[in-house]
Amino acid sequence: MYPSLTDLRRVNVFQQASDADLESLRQHSLVRAIEEKSFFFLQGDEAAYLYVLTSGRAKIVQSNVNGQQVTLRIIYPWQVFGALGAVSNQVALYPASAQALENSVGLAIESAFFRKLMASDSHLAFGMMNLMTAYIQEIQERYRELALERVEQRVASALIRLAGQAGVKSETEAGIELVFSRQDVAELTGATLYTISRLLSDWERKSIIQSGRERIRILRPHELVTIASTSA
Repeated sequence: MYPSLTDLRRVNVFQQASDADLESLRQHSLVRAIEEKSFFFLQGDEAAYLYVLTSGRAKIVQSNVNGQQVTLRIIYPWQVFGALGAVSNQVALYPASAQALENSVGLAIESAFFRKLMASDSHLAFGMMNLMTAYIQEIQERYRELALERVEQRVASALIRLAGQAGVKSETEAGIELVFSRQDVAELTGATLYTISRLLSDWERKSIIQSGRERIRILRPHELVTIASTSA
């Protein structure tokens, strides 16, 4: 089902666009339903579409030739991803893959059409510029964490961010629940699965968190804030 114009205005990049331009975007787009663990696109594919996630969750992952991968960011509903083809005048390839973390739906908008539309709509152009600026700031922050922080700090910071973005506070149980596996946390923080398992098990013994299959419940978020801000 195509999103309404009201729904599209929930996307930061589209908030100031005209109704006519948003309707044109809908006409030059496809609705794609992706099952959990399947992909919207793969690293190295031609970046023919940019996407708006309308339901579910996805992760942007980049792999090396040995199959090792790192998660660059988590995508939530009404966020834009895969936009490289829309801002490049040359044929662009996706630098990373977009994998559904659960059954998800995305609106795929033709990159070439969106690029032409930006030329005539400054609101869309500024919205995309702001998006790219946010990406650069995020990459700089992640690089700083990798270069300067201990793995405990990085993991604590990542869990705090995820709690703010997608944490669910249960009405019947204590804590903030995150629907992420240990492997997801490892890929987000540049750590090994062994290190993450050891660290989360230690925090579980200290009653800071509880963990299960693809679930992490934060019981004492203030403890994670302390860990994230404490230098070696």
